[in-house]
Amino acid sequence: MPSKTIKVDYLARVEGEGALYVRIKDRTVTDVKLKIFEPPRFFEALLRGRQFTEAPDITARICGICPVAYQMSTVHAMEQACGITVDGPLRALRRLLYCGEWIESHTLHVYMLHAPDFLGYDSAIHMAKDHPEIVQRGLQLKKAGNEILTLLGGREVHPINVRVGGFYRVPSKRELAPLAERLKWAREAALATVQWVAGFSFPDFTRDYEFVALRHPDEYPFNEGRLVSNKGLDIAVSAYDEHFVEEQVPYSNALHSRRKGGGAYFAGPLARYNLNYDKLSPLAQEAARQAGLGPVCQNPFHSIIVRSVEILYACDEALRLIEAYEMPDAPAVAVTPRSATGYGCTEAPRGLLYHRYRLDAQGQILDAKIVPPTSQNQKTIEEDLYAFIPHYLDLPQPALTWRCEQAIRNYDPCISCATHFLRLTLERE
Repeated sequence: MPSKTIKVDYLARVEGEGALYVRIKDRTVTDVKLKIFEPPRFFEALLRGRQFTEAPDITARICGICPVAYQMSTVHAMEQACGITVDGPLRALRRLLYCGEWIESHTLHVYMLHAPDFLGYDSAIHMAKDHPEIVQRGLQLKKAGNEILTLLGGREVHPINVRVGGFYRVPSKRELAPLAERLKWAREAALATVQWVAGFSFPDFTRDYEFVALRHPDEYPFNEGRLVSNKGLDIAVSAYDEHFVEEQVPYSNALHSRRKGGGAYFAGPLARYNLNYDKLSPLAQEAARQAGLGPVCQNPFHSIIVRSVEILYACDEALRLIEAYEMPDAPAVAVTPRSATGYGCTEAPRGLLYHRYRLDAQGQILDAKIVPPTSQNQKTIEEDLYAFIPHYLDLPQPALTWRCEQAIRNYDPCISCATHFLRLTLERE
């Protein structure tokens, strides 16, 4: 097989910049490197020396697509360090805010970033020429999520209303009423989205993954729960560092995360679904069944269906929360700093987002650790490509490149988050 090189300067339809290197010898994939060359941004170092109260506004700037996830992991870690619990209507509002982020982020991925792969388009703009009503539905569905962020967070991107202990301001029940009307339409649009993506053609590809996600006894996980896996893991969030390790690889500015004493694991919608299917709302469960999914799904290409099911769940859950909402007596509970270490882990749209902070008695941050979902999935993405590419070696180079990009986009990687994709180089021997 002659040596060949394919170069794509930027991976289309992912957040951030990176490259993929694949080497093939005698029809065997001998090397795969997901090279993330976007410069590190040193947020963990930026947090040192700042007050714990500043952290939610700083970490929100890590990502413009999932800032709520960073804020929520931050506040949960800080509140654990300070020994307080936020419950009742404030907890419900946090869950509602997370619903908004899942709706807007998942919709962006499904309609604008991943669906073009399945329908043969270079971009959502090209897709809109033939399917304007579908793209318009996606834009309006994303807008419904953004409206939740605007009301509860103060603005759509990098919300400014979240604080340790709660919020700076909470809405009245009357203010939430227009959101409910909007979400009733969004729920129907989300159901239509599940039905739409279920009709795509999917590669027949599965592996024996270790799925890792939060698990809560009473609800589909957003903010709280224990860390569990389908391979026997069941730990408190505070034990994260005892079971997971980050490693630097020479070809990437993003750390690779793996299980201690083990290997790669899979975080994100597919992991949540497999570990928490029983906690989905009846409507979401039925939509998944109608889409051809059972309680277990191990094909990463089906992640676009699972994301759509989670959009539907988030709409359904948001409506439930709005209906049950009563204004709290105060927008936040009092927080007094103390010398301690706090741990927080929430379910960002792309998967687990772990934060750890060490505070002094005055509430100054002495140390910070942030592990984003894409760092946790990088090894799994590479291992997918080792197993996936051999089935498509006879494809022309452009088609094989397309398949590689599609497989990477199954994970909706957020490369800017991970730098603490795609220039493709493919060598055949």
